[in-house]
Amino acid sequence: MAVGLVARPHGATRRRSFYGNLRRPLYPVIKSDTVDPVRNPYAPGAGQRPPELAGRDRELQQFEVVLERVARGRPERSMVITGLRGVGKTVLLNTFKSMAIQRLWGTGKIEARPEQSIRRPVAAALHMAVRELAPRHRAPERIDEFLGVLKAFAMRDPSAAKGTTHWSPGIDVPAARGRADSGDLEIDLTELLSDAAGVATDLGVGIALFIDEMQDVPAADISALCAACHELSQIGGPLIVVGAGLPHLPSVLSASKSYSERLFRYARIDRLDREAADMALIVPAEEEGVAFTSEALDALYEAADGYPYFVQAYGKVAWDLAPRSPITAEDIKVSAPEAEEELAVGFFGSRYERATPAERDYMHAMAQLGDDPVATAEVAEALGRKPSSLSPARDSLIKKGLIYSAERGLIAFTVPHFGRFLRAQPV
Repeated sequence: MAVGLVARPHGATRRRSFYGNLRRPLYPVIKSDTVDPVRNPYAPGAGQRPPELAGRDRELQQFEVVLERVARGRPERSMVITGLRGVGKTVLLNTFKSMAIQRLWGTGKIEARPEQSIRRPVAAALHMAVRELAPRHRAPERIDEFLGVLKAFAMRDPSAAKGTTHWSPGIDVPAARGRADSGDLEIDLTELLSDAAGVATDLGVGIALFIDEMQDVPAADISALCAACHELSQIGGPLIVVGAGLPHLPSVLSASKSYSERLFRYARIDRLDREAADMALIVPAEEEGVAFTSEALDALYEAADGYPYFVQAYGKVAWDLAPRSPITAEDIKVSAPEAEEELAVGFFGSRYERATPAERDYMHAMAQLGDDPVATAEVAEALGRKPSSLSPARDSLIKKGLIYSAERGLIAFTVPHFGRFLRAQPV
């Protein structure tokens, strides 16, 4: 073995992060001819951060600006990230949360679910955010006052009122009266977020509420959330909402409030370009003393098509099966079938299994029409049905997050390469 640096294929250079520091290993790189599966650095998982968050510098810089402006008392919009499944929205959301925590902000995160009110999850998230701030606050009574409002807000949750769920916010102070307890979510949420922003103002910091799968927030609740964010932007409260969702999320927000396009800063993320995809593979391997040949990187990019989840999936299997370093194009060729099988079961198959027979027929018809967004009328024609008769299947698939309405009259898969997967399945 020898200590040194691993050469970068394609003449790639080590880039600076937006913090301005070189990304270097904290320990010497041990060059070795072997590839140890135990030290496999790649991480294909739901929301699991890859070892190298490549290709997202622009979004990280944008959020850094948001944090800095709010810290200086400047007005700033909340932020929304959109993209297909597997492009790293949740990873980016979690990274934003870590950035806020580093600035000593209060943070809370929820994952929206269809037909579930956000009242209870938001209450729990803001409870966590204020608990992070409470030890630094010099006026405990101010914290207790807010917790009383939070408790009143939480107790108005419809499921709690009906006794269909048992949940206690774990707050010892009595519920406040006359604040965030009207039962009208728009009024209550506006008052709650305004009061939370007041607590953050006392400390000279901010609060960030992170909402994953934001497109699943019920229509009435998304309208209330937009109204609350609008009020916060007008009073300059140091509380921001950061949402992540599927590509049609902006249209969902726009349908709820006409001013939503001015309320949020939108960031659409997509597949990685070639340089970023290479960096996602090279940097983690380099820190383990392993390299890829240029031909191997060519083959990996062609297989993964730049989608971050696929980059990690193919990289992990290639590492596990490669006998030695550097990993070659032949290693990619040998490992690709296993990677595709794992994706077919865990990434594509798990979603396909959630669909009913009628919904599967609908998706198969979409797949046969190609990989681009297709017209609902064309799907109906392919199935020999009237468009109106297929509305239940289409609406159910949208609700399950398997397809989305790209624009009026057009639908597309939420999962990249899903059409290719379906065309390989028996009808």
